[in-house]
Amino acid sequence: MKKICIINGPNLNLTGKREPEVYGSITMEECISHLQESFPEVQIAYFQSNIEGELIDIIQREGFAADGLIVNLGGYSHTSVALHDALLAVPAQKVEVHLSNIFAREDYRHHSLVTNACRGMICGLGLQGYEMALRTLL
Repeated sequence: MKKICIINGPNLNLTGKREPEVYGSITMEECISHLQESFPEVQIAYFQSNIEGELIDIIQREGFAADGLIVNLGGYSHTSVALHDALLAVPAQKVEVHLSNIFAREDYRHHSLVTNACRGMICGLGLQGYEMALRTLL
């Protein structure tokens, strides 16, 4: 059984409540439940933290234990060399996801520091991006 770990960064615990016109009205818990129902042959682990160091710890642990990582590091995607380096340090395949289209937002969001540590990036498709990333890793 393949293990895929979804790792979400800051403010993604508010998905479904925060700015539903941008991020949608479905919670991450509902999204994860849907993924588990749609992919019963996959063990899906889910972590979220608003703290950069905790995200690094999760990447380091799960990046050796899981077959793939789906990462949405939120605002840290645009600022964290440390998260970039953690992603490069682990052998698991990685796909970056953003709920909103980062290229249609503020200029500072147009560049992600972690993209080149990942196989690819999916952005602007809301929670559907997680399913697409999962399919990519499988």
